[in-house]
Amino acid sequence: MKTIVITGGTDGIGKGLGLHYLGRGDRVIVVGSAPDKGRRFLEEARAIGSGERAAYLQADLSLVAENRRVVAEITRSHPVVDALVLAARYYRSTRRETAEGIEHNFALFYLSRYLFAHGLAGRLEAAERPVILNLAGPGGDLSAMNWDDLQFTRDYRPDRVMAQCGKLSDLAGAEFTAVHPGTRIRYVLAHPGLTATGFTGDYNEADAALVAGMDDRGQPVDAAVDMLRRHLDDPDPEPLSAYMQYTKIDVGGAPFDPAAARRLADITRAILSGSGQPAT
Repeated sequence: MKTIVITGGTDGIGKGLGLHYLGRGDRVIVVGSAPDKGRRFLEEARAIGSGERAAYLQADLSLVAENRRVVAEITRSHPVVDALVLAARYYRSTRRETAEGIEHNFALFYLSRYLFAHGLAGRLEAAERPVILNLAGPGGDLSAMNWDDLQFTRDYRPDRVMAQCGKLSDLAGAEFTAVHPGTRIRYVLAHPGLTATGFTGDYNEADAALVAGMDDRGQPVDAAVDMLRRHLDDPDPEPLSAYMQYTKIDVGGAPFDPAAARRLADITRAILSGSGQPAT
């Protein structure tokens, strides 16, 4: 029986993956901010006879302190983590800062994934075939990086912000494999394509109208789960791999530039230190 941790696991693709692996006989720990969704996940787990192997941890993962707390709780309770799925995201049409003074998308879509990957690395190393699956948008142009204003204090545009979130994940994967040389952990960046997930977020009128039609165009969650579980069950042998749906992306190219990854890591450590939390 494997132990699988899923951030953003109470909704959409994260939830679909969680229920799939519970049905297969594994232990699944989901992390999410909404207690009602957490209760529904546990109810569905019980309905398929897997309630004793399902756990829900409530946390606001846009907060550094909450990430630290949950990672510490998982580390205390589970000597081995076989897989970590990073799926938490929340679209915002307008800019918002967290209580710690960090732009919300940067905190949730990037910092949380950074903290979980590094924080659980030791528990993952104890597994037989450990894997991190980061659900993002791999590849693309590094020009999406707004280096002079990573948290978009000026000219906040959601499309640019979400494009940068994909790039942050690319560089986070490159940085993780660089600072863990010889690791047995396989880090996979994957985008399953447009999926009918509910698209959680805080939308203005124009964005809400755009999102309203996405459910009709998106593939079912089950189809995305079928696509993604291959990366958890049988990841590629190289330390870092990336996929846009079924198409493999060259991680030796510019989007995964080691110098840019180091630059982002330095900025990240400075932000974490500045938030009053110890740097990773």
